[in-house]
Amino acid sequence: MMDAEDARPGEADGGRDRLSGGSSPAGRPRRGQRRATGWADADAPRHGFVHGVSRHAFHRIAYTEWGPPDASRAVVCVHGLTRQGRDFDRLAADLARRGYRVVCPDLPGRGRSEWLQNHDDYGLPQYCMDMAVLLARMQVERVDWVGTSLGGLIGIVMAGMPQAPIARLVVNDIGPYLSWAALSRIGAYLRQMPASFPDLPAAVRYYREILAPFGNLDDAAWLHLAEHSVARTDGGAWRVLCDPGIARAFRPGLLYNLNLWRYWDAIRCEVLLLRGEKSDMLSSDTAAQMLRRGPHTALKQVPGCGHAPPLLSREQIKGVADWVVSASAS
Repeated sequence: MMDAEDARPGEADGGRDRLSGGSSPAGRPRRGQRRATGWADADAPRHGFVHGVSRHAFHRIAYTEWGPPDASRAVVCVHGLTRQGRDFDRLAADLARRGYRVVCPDLPGRGRSEWLQNHDDYGLPQYCMDMAVLLARMQVERVDWVGTSLGGLIGIVMAGMPQAPIARLVVNDIGPYLSWAALSRIGAYLRQMPASFPDLPAAVRYYREILAPFGNLDDAAWLHLAEHSVARTDGGAWRVLCDPGIARAFRPGLLYNLNLWRYWDAIRCEVLLLRGEKSDMLSSDTAAQMLRRGPHTALKQVPGCGHAPPLLSREQIKGVADWVVSASAS
């Protein structure tokens, strides 16, 4: 298998792939990087990939898997717009210690997944198809779903469809309605995203600034977020593992309000809705409307952060993991 600096954008790095038969060492840090520390170690994660397909080509979807592969309960954790599946390491390790199988994919164009050949394919229909392929690879009938921001939108769409495979849903700081003004702010942020950094400390400083709404994280968490967001190139720079082409969907003149209320209204599973108390993406009014008109939903306000709660602190992890476990037992 290739080290991250030898791979082309989006190729999976090393790790034992229990699902597709790979055999390289699990949990191996990238060359030139050190593993983030600061939380209790769990069994090393396993790494794998599955082939998704767009209108134009096949592409590799990378994932990280935790916990017993034959567990009776499975959880899928899906990240935000420019993030990747390793954001969920702490939550996944906690759930794995509780006996759950946890799979954390990198959406196409992010992390170790391949970039799509046609930038017009980046959108909710493609992401839902790719996640359906992942569920087929997992060979499970039902999963619990934890989705942050974009991952929450994907969860809402999939849970709101007939014969949905989602048993329980955690929606992290996003709602069924996004105004064009909010989407325009996202587009501006994407267009300003750097392509690379001169060194890893520069990447850490950038993510501390751009992800400041995550709240007061420890140094190990910031390092973890940064080192899984970049890969070292042959020239010594640190390339951002995010396709700038995802900004195409947010270009001026093509934005309109995103309305997914029909999916929300159709959800029948239990939902835990998280909202950062300072969130500028999920308004208190939208959250209240979600409680009134949708499925059986519990709201948990997360103090000290905006968009979106990173699920890295012990308190945030416990709140989500305890809900998943209690819901599974009911």
